[in-house]
This record gives sequence, structure tokens and C-alpha cells, in this order.
Amino acid sequence: MAFSGGVDSTFLAAVATRVLGAENTLCVTAVSPSLASAELGHCSALAVELGLNWKCVDTDEMERAAYRRNDRDRCFHCKSALMDAVVPLANDFAGVVLLGVNVNDLGDERPGQAAAQERGAKFPMVAAELTKDDIREYSRELGVSTWDKPAMACLASRIPNGTPVTVQVLSKVERAEALLREVGTAGNIRVRHFDGIACIEVDPDQFEHVEKNRLAIIEGLRILGYERVVLDLAGFRSGSLSKAETSGSHGGLSGRAFQDLVS
Repeated sequence: MAFSGGVDSTFLAAVATRVLGAENTLCVTAVSPSLASAELGHCSALAVELGLNWKCVDTDEMERAAYRRNDRDRCFHCKSALMDAVVPLANDFAGVVLLGVNVNDLGDERPGQAAAQERGAKFPMVAAELTKDDIREYSRELGVSTWDKPAMACLASRIPNGTPVTVQVLSKVERAEALLREVGTAGNIRVRHFDGIACIEVDPDQFEHVEKNRLAIIEGLRILGYERVVLDLAGFRSGSLSKAETSGSHGGLSGRAFQDLVS
């Protein structure tokens, strides 16, 4: 089971472990520069909390030119790297690879899902017709602590298609989002990377908090190398860069309503 520590994969891991037993369930976390270090720590804590049979594997997507190029099929190459790492484990385990995909995910452009399915992965929550809201509610009922965890995605999702994915940029984004949390920003947080521009996406109820802490945010992000810091007035939207691509704005700032957090 691919285990990222997010709402979906944690619910699936918890249920599979309860039903099949930890000895028959292997939860695997893929470790690479696109996984924030805080998320890896969270996976470790969840494994203890839920009694998971858990291990980490290194994935090599950063060594793949097609992934680093960051075209619209980047996720295909990422999931291919994941499957290369976990399929041998599944074979040794006489098992099948499971992914925490829900029915809400099916309407989005998800080349990674195709890569996983091509290699035999199964989506049990799709088969059960579970939505994201269902998974949060069932997680709450089962006492799984991630039931209200904000949506998460790999750090590469903050980089517009066409901008190469590098370890340096991934680290920069990770530190930028950590800064937002350090000043007390809650809920969903994304720092979209547009070269010298950091575009902040947070839940609308956090706009006032960001405004109150704008000087600290500006200073911190400028230290990281961002020359301009803006707040997206549309608020957090999962996959907003992919949606911008689809609408024809090519993942840029055009079409966004934002304000500069100028000092």
C-alpha cells in the first residue's frame, strides 16, 4: 500500500490493517526530495499510532529527465518511479499494490493514476464509491487522527509545468510553506513557485492572519530568494496550477486575482 500520510492513504492503511492484520498489510512510504520532511515524520508517527507494518523506500524520479522537465505528464513519471519501487515488494509479499484514490479524484487530469493502473495497482476506495467527504467522516468515526488533515500533495505540484523540477526549488518551496506555518497560518497552505515570485494560497479565513504577519512572511520569503510575494485572493484550490494549464493560462499568474504583500 502506498502510504503518504494523507487523509486517503491513512484511512486505507488503517482499514486494511484492521481487516487483514498488520502481518498481511505492508504500508510503504516513498522517500524523495518531493516529500516534505515534516510529512515523513508524520508518516512515522501515524505508523506507531495505527500499528502499521510500515517501511520507507527511496524512489528515483529526480533521476528521470522526463520528470525533471515538468511537462503535464510529470505525475506519470513520478508514479512510474513509485511502482518500480513497490511492485517488487508486493511480489515478495504475494500481494497487490493499493493506492488511496477516491471517486473525486477521477474527474481530474491524473496521469499518475494511469501509470499505476498500467502496472496493476488497485483503487479499493473507488471500487467502494467513496468520496473525499466519506473518507473524512469514516476516518472520524474510526478515530483516525487525519480525518481533518488539510489536503496535501507533493512539493512538485507547486511548480508550474515547464519550469524544471530541481532539488533546490523543492527545498525552497518546502521552507517557504514551513515559514507560513511557523507564523501560525492554519489549514491548507501552498506557496506556488513562479521563479522570483512566491504566490501564497491559503484558506480565505486565513487572509487576515497572513496580512497581520506579512512583514515576517515577506522577510522570510525574501531571504529564500523570492523578490515578490503575493496572496492569491481566490484562496487555496487543490491542483490550481493544473487547472490554470487547462484553462490556457499556462500555469502563470495571468487570470489570478492577487495582492502584493509589500512592506
